[in-house]
Amino acid sequence: MKNLLVWALLAVSASLLGSCAANDLMVKRQTEAESKVEHLFQLTGGQEARLNELSGRLAALEEQEARRAQLLQELSSGIRELKDINQTLQARLQDTVPPPIPKIELVNPEPVHKGREGGPPPLYVRAFGLYSSNNFAAAIEAFEQFVKQEPGSEYIPNAHYWIGECYYSSSELPRALVAFQKVIDGWPRHAKAPDALLKIGYSHAALKQQDKAKSSFEQLVRSYPGSPAALKARERLNSILPSGAETR
Repeated sequence: MKNLLVWALLAVSASLLGSCAANDLMVKRQTEAESKVEHLFQLTGGQEARLNELSGRLAALEEQEARRAQLLQELSSGIRELKDINQTLQARLQDTVPPPIPKIELVNPEPVHKGREGGPPPLYVRAFGLYSSNNFAAAIEAFEQFVKQEPGSEYIPNAHYWIGECYYSSSELPRALVAFQKVIDGWPRHAKAPDALLKIGYSHAALKQQDKAKSSFEQLVRSYPGSPAALKARERLNSILPSGAETR
């Protein structure tokens, strides 16, 4: 009887131990499953966060691209507008371009002298600069001031010649004749004398005084035969002489 009781107790204990072991195994497996599920959730959550990040970057890039496209469109529109403005300005400038300034014929350009004065005086240089810029009225005034202030200068004949050129270029031919004649009368052997006599002939021709013009050209050819001005005088004489005649 006693032995039966012992075996019964052992059977119950074994059963209880087996049940506990089974419960522990189930708990272990359940815990492992929950851990795997949690790990899967973590992975899914990380991928979702990464996906959200990538979606945000893509949206930002699309927005930047849209802004660039809008900026390019605005720049293109601005360039077209600038082209239209430029064409309008060019058209207006063409309509307002002043007529070309008549070319001034210089028979013998102003030479650079290095005489006793060591070069042209400043006042003379200033006057010649005004003449070169076609500011004839101011140039005449400056040359006349130079003649008054430095009457002993070797550039006085040049000053009278350029005063004549200023009047000639301004179509004030009677005054030009007076200025050119001063060079002939005062300094007949000066380098500007042949040019002054040539311009006297040109002035008479412009005033329709053909006989006086012819006389001036003939005097130039006789008095200064080897000068460049004499060559031009011969050309003018040949153009006004009867056919067959020739200037000597």
